[in-house]
Amino acid sequence: MSIAIDLVSLSKHYGAVRALDDVTLQVREGEFFGLLGPNGAGKTTLISIVAGLARATSGQARVMGFDVVRDYRQARRALGVVPQELVFDPFFTVRETLRLTSGYYGIARNDAWIDEILTNLDLSSKADANMRSLSGGMKRRVLVAQALVHRPPVIVLDEPTAGVDVELRQALWRFVRRLNREGHTIVLTTHYLEEAQELCERVAMLQNGAMVALEPTADLIRRFAGGMLVLRLGGAPLPPRLAALRVEYPLPDRVALPLARYEELEPTLAELRQAGCLIEELEVLHTDLEDVFVRIMRGER
Repeated sequence: MSIAIDLVSLSKHYGAVRALDDVTLQVREGEFFGLLGPNGAGKTTLISIVAGLARATSGQARVMGFDVVRDYRQARRALGVVPQELVFDPFFTVRETLRLTSGYYGIARNDAWIDEILTNLDLSSKADANMRSLSGGMKRRVLVAQALVHRPPVIVLDEPTAGVDVELRQALWRFVRRLNREGHTIVLTTHYLEEAQELCERVAMLQNGAMVALEPTADLIRRFAGGMLVLRLGGAPLPPRLAALRVEYPLPDRVALPLARYEELEPTLAELRQAGCLIEELEVLHTDLEDVFVRIMRGER
C-alpha cells in the first residue's frame, strides 16, 4: 500500500526544549488516522513541519512521496490543513475567500466544487456574507472549506470540532467520512477521544515530543481490556480486600472497583454478598480509548 505521510526520525528542538524527539511514523494512503496527545505533546509542531510552516531540526518528512523541504510545491499541493486557530481575511466574503484559496493552487473555474463544499458544510446561506460577520463556528466551517477547496489527497484536521456545535460536528464528520471513502487520507488530532475511537483505524500517541503508542485502535483498546464496576451499596462495609482496590469516582456515594478482566465480575459480586453488602445499584463501565489514553500517559505500556 502507498504511503501518504512518511516521517523518519523527525525531531524539532527549540533550544533545550525537544518539541519532537525522533518520531518515525507512516500513514497509509486512504487511511483515517488519529494523532493524539495532551497539550504540548508535539502534535501541532509535527503538523507544522508536514505543512511546511516549520523546519525540522533533523529527520525527513514526505507527503505523497514529496519531501516537504526539497519538493515543497508538490508536497503542499497534496495537503490540506484545518488549523486550530481561527485565521481569516476580514475583507472578503466566504465565496471570495474560497475562490482566492483556489487561485493559490492555480485552480480556475472551481465554483462547482466550491458550491458542493458550501452545501456539505451548511455554508450556502453565508456564501456572500463577509468573513468578519460570521460566528466562530461559521468561521471554523470556512477553514475546513479552505483546506478542501483544492481537493488534496491528504487532509489534516487539527482540532476541527473544538468549540463548535453538535450540528456542525455531525455535518463535518459525514462529509469527511465521504471523502475518506473516496480515497482521501485523513489525519485527525482531537481531545474528543470518542471521535478518534469511532473514526480512526489507527492512532499514534505523543507525549513530551516522543511517540509512546502506535497501534490499530481496536488492538490498543483490546490490549488494555477490562473495565470498572461501579456500585451503590448498603448494608455492611466493603470487605478489606476490595476496599484496598477502590479507586476515586466523581460520585461520592458510589464505590468504583477496577476489573482487569470481565471474568472477575462474578467473584467480586460473590465476595460482596458474602460480606453482607447490599447491592442497591450496579453499572459496569467498559474500557474505551479515553481510559487507554489516560493509562498510557501515566506510563502504562
